[in-house]
Amino acid sequence: MLGTIVNAIAIIAGSIAGIILKGGLPERMSQTIMQGVGLCVTLIGLSGALKGMDYLMEIIFFIVIGTIIGEGFNIELRLERLGDNLEKRFSKNGSTFSKGFVTASLLYCVGAMAIMGSLDSGLTGNHETLFAKSILDGIISIVLASTLGIGVAFSAISVFIYQGSITILAGALSSVLTEAVIIQMSATGGLLILGLGLSMVLSAKVKVGNMLPSVLLPIFYHLILQLF
Repeated sequence: MLGTIVNAIAIIAGSIAGIILKGGLPERMSQTIMQGVGLCVTLIGLSGALKGMDYLMEIIFFIVIGTIIGEGFNIELRLERLGDNLEKRFSKNGSTFSKGFVTASLLYCVGAMAIMGSLDSGLTGNHETLFAKSILDGIISIVLASTLGIGVAFSAISVFIYQGSITILAGALSSVLTEAVIIQMSATGGLLILGLGLSMVLSAKVKVGNMLPSVLLPIFYHLILQLF
């Protein structure tokens, strides 16, 4: 769990720095910076998604079925409600608290580094990927928190639970986590990050939260293949 703990601390530290910086940024500049970050997020998502071109049909299947499941549970709304509840408790003026919490949680959790790094930590005890991710997340947290506020810091909770769960379960799932499964999970996650980046750039609502089950479907898909 060391890599995940360091990652969560980096997000909190970066968010604090971003909140301190926030007061010195004009609103116009904050909006432009947010769009610039959105472009970077889009590039990150695109680079991850392209790695799964050999499994295009499977990824389409994962996205469609995962979105149906996510819409059924309305994950996006539940995340927003969680953000709203945290806002009522910890934020006095944060109209962007929920947006910061949801945006950062999705960005930090669905990427290839989150999946690969957590698997490496759980299977081999190698935390290097998560340490590298911690540096990136800390820098991104500075920018996000400077525009979206304290809600970004609370995404560290999501990261800790998500990555920690993958790390703990990695040993039990080692027989299922083939190279193909990992590529499919990473590429699907990259596609969701691409959607998140487009939301940030275009200010359009892409319900990435309701697509989250798609990232886990490759595991169940290959379990079914092994059974039959």
